[in-house]
Amino acid sequence: MGIMRLGRVEARVLDLEKSIDYYSNVIGLQLMARENGTAYFKAWDEEDHHSLILTEADHPGLAHLAFKVRYEHELDEFEKSLETYGVRVNRVSKGTRLAEGQAIRFELPTGHLVELYHEIERVGNGLKLNPDPYPDNLKGIAPPQLDHLLITGEDVQGATDLLMKVFDFHMSERIVTLDGEQLLAVWLFRTNTPHDIAILKGPNGKLHHFAFTLGSWNDILHAADVLGKNNVAFDVTPTRHGITRGTTIYFFDPSGNRNEVFSGGYIPCEDFTPVTWTEDQLGKGIFYHMRELNERFSTALT
Repeated sequence: MGIMRLGRVEARVLDLEKSIDYYSNVIGLQLMARENGTAYFKAWDEEDHHSLILTEADHPGLAHLAFKVRYEHELDEFEKSLETYGVRVNRVSKGTRLAEGQAIRFELPTGHLVELYHEIERVGNGLKLNPDPYPDNLKGIAPPQLDHLLITGEDVQGATDLLMKVFDFHMSERIVTLDGEQLLAVWLFRTNTPHDIAILKGPNGKLHHFAFTLGSWNDILHAADVLGKNNVAFDVTPTRHGITRGTTIYFFDPSGNRNEVFSGGYIPCEDFTPVTWTEDQLGKGIFYHMRELNERFSTALT
């Protein structure tokens, strides 16, 4: 019961046509529909109608993130739990966005809008009867699915408490001050990946990145080649995280929203004991090989 996974991200983009070309041909997502300045995408191994929404706007960033719940009635239950916790909840009507049912919407202490939903059109992945490992005619990087996102805000502890106490998220890793008194960043999961959402201390309401999963280190290197061929701006070229142990590339879409492709990492269970990093080891935790952060990683937010 409860939250199944990170279901979708809605990102604001400056030029919808350039963004559609980039997410279709470089990232390799499937364009499912477009209407009224908005485009809907899915990755090839996803079965829901979309996991990424792009909306044209005058500034980039995160419009909202959404978690999918297993049962429709859980929307009512979570609405009551949030209100008991002291969080204001609004209803989003069915059909507000293409292919979506009703949702509940609330704001994290970090200023980010979050939705919970169950109903969405199921279109499948075409790989359910005697299938090949992957479909033909994939383009670009071609990740199989949306993986996670990282947001920033002042009240990391407050957002962490809400997600863990109301929605039963579990903590995989955290960064704390040297005295251990303050939480500076946290990685939280509901699935079997190292994180579905991460929160870093910083300006409220900002997006650091959203990420797609890949299968292996070789896929990471292939992704770097695709990005290089298309002259995409890199933030960090292929490397390893200390935190999560995953392999990674960070880069920017045409609007300046940071993307990541991510592979590997451990498989946590509900009784996983969180890994703790102290702030003096932040560079090693984020980029294990270089052991230091570049300036863009800390300051390039949308």
